Amino acid sequence: MRIVLGVGGGIAAYKAASLLRLFTEAGHHVTVIPTDAATRFVGTATWEALSGNPVTNSVWDAVDRVNHVRLGHEADLIVIAPATADVLARAAAGLADDLLTGTLLMAHGPVVMAPAMHTEMWQHAATRANVETLRGRGIIIVEPASGRLTGADSGPGRLPEPADIFTAAMTAVGRSEGTGSLRGRRVTISVGGTREALDPVRFLGNRSSGKQGMALAEAALAEGAQVTLVLAHAEVPAPPGCDVVPVESALELRDAVLAALPTTDVLVMAAAVADYRPAEVMTTKIKKGDGEDPVITLVRNPDVLREAVLARAGRTEPLVIAGFAAETGDATADPLAHARAKLARKGCDFLVLNVVGSSLVFGQDSSEITILDARGAESAVISGSKRVVADAVIAHAAELLPD
Repeated sequence: MRIVLGVGGGIAAYKAASLLRLFTEAGHHVTVIPTDAATRFVGTATWEALSGNPVTNSVWDAVDRVNHVRLGHEADLIVIAPATADVLARAAAGLADDLLTGTLLMAHGPVVMAPAMHTEMWQHAATRANVETLRGRGIIIVEPASGRLTGADSGPGRLPEPADIFTAAMTAVGRSEGTGSLRGRRVTISVGGTREALDPVRFLGNRSSGKQGMALAEAALAEGAQVTLVLAHAEVPAPPGCDVVPVESALELRDAVLAALPTTDVLVMAAAVADYRPAEVMTTKIKKGDGEDPVITLVRNPDVLREAVLARAGRTEPLVIAGFAAETGDATADPLAHARAKLARKGCDFLVLNVVGSSLVFGQDSSEITILDARGAESAVISGSKRVVADAVIAHAAELLPD
């Protein structure tokens, strides 16, 4: 695959060298186009040595080859890392005042940008508008990480790890080519945590961040699936390319999931759905006052996973259904025993067990899962990043679909 790696003029440019190595070690042909400012951080000799290709940022070099047209036209993928505030602004405006921006205007394949800049620059209204403009054109923006920036400052704006950018880039290619084990399949994934209203201000919720669900969506997209996200509250954005159905409560999530079932090939219930909701929702804010403490009566929410399993009865086309179980041990059984009982009770095809606790799973960037298969196959234990876990779950679902 032919890749153009654009490098913006920020201190994070040195990390792009590791990204370049990931691309070349995967067997891809990479042409690096640093901006003029980027060469003040990392010289062209470094890019040439790592890529094995000549490097320039001028439209006046190799004029006979018309590089500003040829490179973008031939590229299967363009990745810009770091994408500085200046690069984002020039790309959003459609400028073509150097080789990199000219190449962007000729892009035929997917474009992935990984922004990196100071927090205030990332959060500035102009930058946010530029990002939304680029996303509206189909460009994939990899959200910056939070962490140590230049100097003593910390916050959002740090370049994502090269491995994460590499994964996002390969996902973009798989989506554009429509290849993979789920090519032509429709996958519905419930994501995030539901919120059950107490009054116009307060709600009952849970600690779900939505990170695992978003990783599942990325993994399904990478396998060529058409993905629908039934999206409750989440702390991370949905991957570009998903159809998003926003929901708030467990009842809304149930309605959205059941509505999607007739056209779904794989359903993954990864959302943290509240087991209970208030029996009565106050129309005005509950006041603290000096009287008696309020008593909140709860009623049981529907079992969405079980309803989905029952709804597929009599269906002629295959539908793979996977559930998630966030379990803790107790006096009666350990988490694995609870999960096995839940699998039998729900009737889904397989169940993904997360052992949870105050410092486990929720909001973390990595986890360990156990996949329990209804066919009685040996349980599989997978640990690693959310994406590693997601890849394993999506691969297991794909294996259960007939060819």
